[in-house]
Amino acid sequence: MSTLTQLQSDKKNLGRTRVVEKTIPALKPGEALLKIDRVAVTSNNITYAAFGEVPHLRYWSFYPTGDDAWFHMPAWGFAEIVETTVEGLAVGERFYGFWPVASHVVVQPVRVSERGFYDGTPHRLELTSAYNQYQRVTTDAAYRQADENYQMLTRPLFITSFMLADFLEDNAFFGAKQVIVSSASSKTAYGTVFCFQDLKNLSLVGLTSGGNVGFVEDLGCYHRTIDYKSLETLDKTVPTLYVDFSGDNELRRRVHEHFGASLVYSCYAGSAQSHDHLGNAPEVPGPKPQPYFAPYQIKKRNADWGAAEVTRKFNEAQLAFIRRVSDARRPWMGVKEHQGFAAAQDLVDALVAGRIDPKDGHVVLLG
Repeated sequence: MSTLTQLQSDKKNLGRTRVVEKTIPALKPGEALLKIDRVAVTSNNITYAAFGEVPHLRYWSFYPTGDDAWFHMPAWGFAEIVETTVEGLAVGERFYGFWPVASHVVVQPVRVSERGFYDGTPHRLELTSAYNQYQRVTTDAAYRQADENYQMLTRPLFITSFMLADFLEDNAFFGAKQVIVSSASSKTAYGTVFCFQDLKNLSLVGLTSGGNVGFVEDLGCYHRTIDYKSLETLDKTVPTLYVDFSGDNELRRRVHEHFGASLVYSCYAGSAQSHDHLGNAPEVPGPKPQPYFAPYQIKKRNADWGAAEVTRKFNEAQLAFIRRVSDARRPWMGVKEHQGFAAAQDLVDALVAGRIDPKDGHVVLLG
């Protein structure tokens, strides 16, 4: 029997982790065993951890640990089949998807197709299906072997960025002339702004911490960059749309109070700096902040355009974004690789504590 090694996180202290080893049981009919090779571990994963019990997200539920006090922090990455009882899947095939930070995982593949499969493990059937599908790299039009690290780091964030940008454009930016983006140094934030580059008559303002102003300015995708303490220097008469990636309730209150009637829309798209969410947020003046959830816009566009066209548009945009962030002449992001579970523990602790340089993307090698 092989050994399964898992990184588990404390539900009450996200920075506290433990490494657990178990014996992998013999496969049952309809199961496949995959060895997880590499995963991206970013602030996005801390969001998954923080929102583990939010009813429409339930990130703690994808990979139960069997211990109510501990959870698996899911992460996007690549894994290969090492054993399978499922027709249509072969040993050695490589898949991209949503894995636990672990050495191996057992899945129950269903709806096996040229594209890949869905995990039909019973407890996952009531969870968001977008996180249950696994893509064969051989049929992924956007896959490039040399770009695996960048794909892991950008795709799960960029699908949010791409669909958020599409949602806002689909609604004509709710009449705004100015878009203010908090946590402007985060990858999801500047990925969203990247999708606005061809739009005219729309001012893009990046809000960030004082220490990140230089980095955000160097990105060159915002028209103006200011630190949080200077928010009130912005013209409060301009019709403004607020995109909140910070999850900072006090900052949200300041934005709403400063712009007042000029604030035409306020949406919450993630948590880069805190673990609060709208369910815990106090009331603020002006438009009620709205949560943003990418699968809702994906469902709409699948109906509008067809799933194949949605995929084509996204793949085209994702490849363009990867080319931009990895441009050797002026990269937006570097990649740091971490080997093994001890390194993963240190990385999770640093992410929760905010000790991460926004210029870096972090990958954990588990294979």
